[in-house]
Amino acid sequence: MSNDSPANGDLVSPPPRLPVPDEVQDAVRTLIRWAGDDPDREGLLDTPARVARAWKEYARGYQEDPSLHLSRTFEEVGGYDEIVLLRDIPFQSHCEHHMAPIIGKASIAYLPSDRVVGISKLARVLHGFARRLQVQERLTAQVADCIWEHLSPQGVAVVVEASHACMTARGVNTPGVMMTTSRMMGTFREDERSRKEVLALMGY
Repeated sequence: MSNDSPANGDLVSPPPRLPVPDEVQDAVRTLIRWAGDDPDREGLLDTPARVARAWKEYARGYQEDPSLHLSRTFEEVGGYDEIVLLRDIPFQSHCEHHMAPIIGKASIAYLPSDRVVGISKLARVLHGFARRLQVQERLTAQVADCIWEHLSPQGVAVVVEASHACMTARGVNTPGVMMTTSRMMGTFREDERSRKEVLALMGY
């Protein structure tokens, strides 16, 4: 065992905490105060920094280009030319109107032309766009458009189902409601039989 490796049971030091600018913490304190609580009470003393770091993590999609996940493709697929589908990918996002959580799942499919991509990269594309302030309609379109542009497939199909806390936990206060959006491109849009096939594979 390397001297640098922790022994079994030893704790690994956590990465250094991201420094939080004072103005960001002050903004969170102002929000806490405006909501009716005291940001100087014991239980809330560290909350401004925690909230700031959490939001840096929630929005880390701004720090990446999701299309880069599609840059490495494979042509040696043994003659495979049928639908490639990743189904029920869980994701989390936040709505741009109330910054409330969006929690859902997505199914992403494409019909290759002459190359495929590692299957995990489809989930990475989804997460790259989801980890931003979003509306579900745009998220659905961004994922489909990215795959269409960078893989040049015969068809792309993306279906997203999600629950929006801005609707379930405030406003109309209607829990248990799911919103569904879809985007079909290429053969999945133009050919009804292909569209029915991919939707059936997705479970719709």
